[in-house]
Amino acid sequence: MMRAHVMRRAAMVFALGSAALLSGCATTSGLTGAGYDVELAGRLNAAYSKEGRDENITVRFIWQQNAERTDIAIQAPPLNQTVATISVTPRLATLTESGKAPRSATDIDALSTQALGWTLPVSGMRDWLQGRATAAGGKPFVANPAADGAANSVTTADGWRVSWVSWHDAAPGGKSAVQQPKRIDAERGATGKLDHMSIRVIIEAQN
Repeated sequence: MMRAHVMRRAAMVFALGSAALLSGCATTSGLTGAGYDVELAGRLNAAYSKEGRDENITVRFIWQQNAERTDIAIQAPPLNQTVATISVTPRLATLTESGKAPRSATDIDALSTQALGWTLPVSGMRDWLQGRATAAGGKPFVANPAADGAANSVTTADGWRVSWVSWHDAAPGGKSAVQQPKRIDAERGATGKLDHMSIRVIIEAQN
């Protein structure tokens, strides 16, 4: 796919959430709700070991999701140019890098590892960004902003150790009446071609 298409795609992602995202806002459903509607922006640092070499990358992202779809724009600092877009539906995941043809697969985590060289755990982050996860054995987990330690850490069913390190204060009069995650740390041991991987997500504050 040519760069023009990538930029048009990124423009669409920006347009859908412009009211919340371009001003650095984030809006999500409450932790006690059942919804999956999320619009937010933030930064992500990925540190990983591959074939004995340590790698590190930091990107900015714009994230939008509902019950049926997730759209992500990945931007490279310092100019925040869109370098990749990701679209995920229940049947197909598509990743398009700037200047390259789109790649599609049924598993976005495996696809991102293949295309980017590091895993963007989209399937897990749909929950993590709302303070939730699926623990080992399929048990639902909800982090507790009012507590510390184990109340905010879990090992997920797919092997990630996730910790909600800090939280934004609830925004008076905003769309969310509860605290939302501010910083999320996650790490996983060797899988596939990656010897180890950790990510740190910093979510921008909502109004």
